[in-house]
Amino acid sequence: MAISLSSPLSLYSIPVVWFIAFVNAPLRTVYTRRVTGQFNNVDPRGNAQHLLAKHPEAGARVARMDAANANGNEVMPLWVAAVLAGNYAGLDEKTLNVASVAFIALRALYNYIYINQNTQAHGNLRGLTWFTGIGVPLTLLIKAANKVLERSS
Repeated sequence: MAISLSSPLSLYSIPVVWFIAFVNAPLRTVYTRRVTGQFNNVDPRGNAQHLLAKHPEAGARVARMDAANANGNEVMPLWVAAVLAGNYAGLDEKTLNVASVAFIALRALYNYIYINQNTQAHGNLRGLTWFTGIGVPLTLLIKAANKVLERSS
């Protein structure tokens, strides 16, 4: 079976988007161990505060990894709803697939910028990436709602 933009692939984007959010947690663990030689798994969310005292830059980076993970988890329900609504409404596969690739790319870019940022300009770029990314599921939801409304008329 040949895979193309016309193939029904958008549902696969859900676990990919989840993974992009999740991967920050093991990266945080590996990075913390590399810097300090240990990782407190009893209080994993407290590692950033402990690092800040001895290694301020590393502590700030770990805090950003935690924040990127949390942000990915926060946006996940919106993405799932958009993909499911788009499939339910019968949006064409190309629209769903292009949106999926765009959202995956924007979420990966968002994480990269968030974890590595150290200037206000980087923070602004991260914000722009977030706003652009959030537009993808919102667009799918609106297109799906329009299609369902159109069918009911």
